[in-house]
Order: sequence, then C-alpha cells, then structure tokens
Amino acid sequence: MSESDSVDLEAEHSRATTDHETIKRWVEERGGSPAHVAATADGDDPGLLRLQFPDTQRDHGEIEPISWEQFFEKFDDENLAFVYQSETEGGRTSRFYKFVDRESLEE
Repeated sequence: MSESDSVDLEAEHSRATTDHETIKRWVEERGGSPAHVAATADGDDPGLLRLQFPDTQRDHGEIEPISWEQFFEKFDDENLAFVYQSETEGGRTSRFYKFVDRESLEE
C-alpha cells in the first residue's frame, strides 16, 4: 500500500489508509490529536500510538500528547495503516479507528 492509497473495507463500513493528510484531517475533524502511551516510551521512541479526543482525556491517565511529526515517524517505522470509519451505520460521525500492519491489508 503506497502512502496515497486508501482501501475500502466494505464488510465493516471502514476504510484503510496510510496517507498522512487523510489521517490528520480525520482526527482533527473530530477534535482529536496524536498521542502515545507514556509508559511504553523508550527514549526517542514514543511507544504505543493512540489518538486523544477531548471528551476521553480523563479516561486515559497514561496517554500523553505527541507531535504529528513524532506520530507519523513511528507510524511509518512500524509499517502501520489506519483503519477508520467516517460514519456509524446510523449516519453519525464515527470515531472508530485502529492501527493495523499494512501487510495485513494486502492479503
């Protein structure tokens, strides 16, 4: 999957992409920002990536913000793809997402 590719995952009403601008736009449209699990960080490695949304901050004490640059460096180093949903089945804005290995999408 190249950086500009997106894949429809029709069975789940989801899409997958590796495009940084698509990911950033989706997250920011929902009021989110890049984050990581602080306990998993090691030096310059941010550890596990997450997305932080304003109404979920109190739920994640160990999740801390990071820059988009740090986020995408780790995202690319780990060969990840972003699986996301734009809307729920009921037509509401969805915040469903997950990170998967890019190779898993090519199977």
